[in-house]
Amino acid sequence: MVLVLAHEWGHFFSAKKFGIRVDEFGFGFPPKIASFKKSETVYSFNALPIGGFVKIYGENPDEENTNGVDANRSMVNKPRWQQAIVLFAGIFMNFVLAWVLFSVGFMSGLPTSTSGVSSEQKLTDVHLMIVGISPKSPAEIAGLKSGDKIVSLASGTDELSAVNPDSVRTFIQTHPTNEIEVDYLRGKNNTFSSIKVTPTISKGNTNATIGIAMDTIGILKLPFFSAVWEGLKFDCTVTKDTVVGLLSLIKNSVVGKANFSDVSGPVGLVGAVGDAYKGFGFAYLISFAAMISVNLAVINLFPFPALDGGRLLFLLVEKIKGSRINPKFANYANLIGFGLLMLLMLVVTYHDIVKLF
Repeated sequence: MVLVLAHEWGHFFSAKKFGIRVDEFGFGFPPKIASFKKSETVYSFNALPIGGFVKIYGENPDEENTNGVDANRSMVNKPRWQQAIVLFAGIFMNFVLAWVLFSVGFMSGLPTSTSGVSSEQKLTDVHLMIVGISPKSPAEIAGLKSGDKIVSLASGTDELSAVNPDSVRTFIQTHPTNEIEVDYLRGKNNTFSSIKVTPTISKGNTNATIGIAMDTIGILKLPFFSAVWEGLKFDCTVTKDTVVGLLSLIKNSVVGKANFSDVSGPVGLVGAVGDAYKGFGFAYLISFAAMISVNLAVINLFPFPALDGGRLLFLLVEKIKGSRINPKFANYANLIGFGLLMLLMLVVTYHDIVKLF
């Protein structure tokens, strides 16, 4: 809700600045619980706390807001550059919010790979951490989770205490059929636990594995100005990676190779947010929220009807052709785009629910 409201506030603020009439700013989605009116805008509080919305007069052109009494305050009658700023302002606010959250994360102390820090930056609480687990792998079946910190391994009389990704990988491969005892720490309190797991050799692979991805992770805590700078750089990096990932998903969808089980919607995010907090702590949860904010920004920038990027594309077409797009066509296109997005959301939510079981 916070991420969506930041997006909608960008639209709201810029529209107000350009003298465009804003009819409603909604917290959550209907049914409406309560509301009050200040000046010309209704501020509503709604029952479904999954986001928010802003109703801008003339955002969807019709006869009244194009030629009616208050037409001079309609978004559709404002200069195209002002319309473009109003549309882009929501996207921009998601980038700004991500920057702020990343910066707060670095100031609070953010889990960071040792390979991603400079020689001047010092990490504390450095551990070998599990950062990913393959589905139905020996590690998952045994109960290991992302965020667990490996302390040592043992198999019979053979022990490994100097753990790093290479030494753990070698130890597992030298005991391909033996039961291995894994000592690890879990959660914010570093609770000590131990499990036993037997490696397997998957089809097409010659090496034994237990199905984990590992990295040496420590806590990076930075002073204010350094945190703000690193937050901006990380914001740009995540944005680039998100764009590449989205384009890859679209490309694979076109050729029929897309795997929607790798995509999460609101249902999947609930579990992911919970795992992020339990496994890595509040600072990582903040940065995880920042990554979602970047995702919202990038997806909304995509030139698809009903998204801000689609509306920006219509403005560009109008600029090139020198006249306004037929309002009926634009509204129908946005309606169809919205329907397709809802269909996509149903597909993604279905996969989210299936993954729960």
